[in-house]
Amino acid sequence: MDRTGNKLTIAVDFDGTIVEHRYPDIGEIIPGAFEVLRDLQANGHRLILWTVRDGIDLKNAVDFCLDHGIIFYAVNESYPNEEFNKYISRKIDADLFIDDRNVGGFPGWDKIREILLPETSATVKKTDKEIPDKNKKGFWGKVFGE
Repeated sequence: MDRTGNKLTIAVDFDGTIVEHRYPDIGEIIPGAFEVLRDLQANGHRLILWTVRDGIDLKNAVDFCLDHGIIFYAVNESYPNEEFNKYISRKIDADLFIDDRNVGGFPGWDKIREILLPETSATVKKTDKEIPDKNKKGFWGKVFGE
């Protein structure tokens, strides 16, 4: 929910966010991805798959997510069955985007949970793969030497 308690529409990237980059193949699942996505849906948020994939590669990604319990509200569009209109922006109408190409990089699914599902973040146990490397600097740390 946002600060006012409203449910969010969240655009989620596939490669590098839900799974590791292996395009056009499907990479290994990034730890926590499907658990957090299912929890977001269970809390009433709308998820849009927003990816560069198309054709059979897009179908494979959608099917892969379906096999892991995620049915997207829409795929590469703002709402289901959106009709293309060249006079309307192709930018997805979402409240926020979860993407590995964010400024500063992908924060990880634990951080996404902490931000968007704070009431559940204390009850989830981290696996070794989900614990960030404290010595690894993020984008801004590299830029400013922090």
